[in-house]
Amino acid sequence: MTESQKLAKVVTVSDGVIHGTREDASGDALSERLEADGWQIVDRRQIPDGVESVRDTLIALAEGFNGIIVTTGGTGFGPRDLTPEGTSEALERHADGMAEAMRLCNPKGLGRLSRARAGTRGEAVILNTPGSTNGTIETLEAVLDVLPHAVDLVGGGRPH
Repeated sequence: MTESQKLAKVVTVSDGVIHGTREDASGDALSERLEADGWQIVDRRQIPDGVESVRDTLIALAEGFNGIIVTTGGTGFGPRDLTPEGTSEALERHADGMAEAMRLCNPKGLGRLSRARAGTRGEAVILNTPGSTNGTIETLEAVLDVLPHAVDLVGGGRPH
């Protein structure tokens, strides 16, 4: 995969961002970190919390797309933290190893409370990250090195 082929979409899941009561700091940090690693952000969205909003957005974003879709927000225990449920409904295949690596990146911290999912839909690799700025970067970095290979494979490339 060449740098020009590293395509990413970022989705912030937050009622607060949608209602203007919270800045999208985690979406900004996530986008900046991906760009620093050579990923081109081709779409960025902010959506409300909820199973349907997450599911429908991920399905639409994955259509005909070979790249990564990374969400930030909604992975905890709050009553509106439903990103994992919506993501599970959108995924065709789960990538439990990536989700576990993302949780284990901070074994003594809040990563243990994450309910994040990872997997694929079509030719897209989908990851959930937490809504905190530090958490989104930390969990992304736990799998950042394997993402180009995962995108190659899901797009029909051959294993190395």
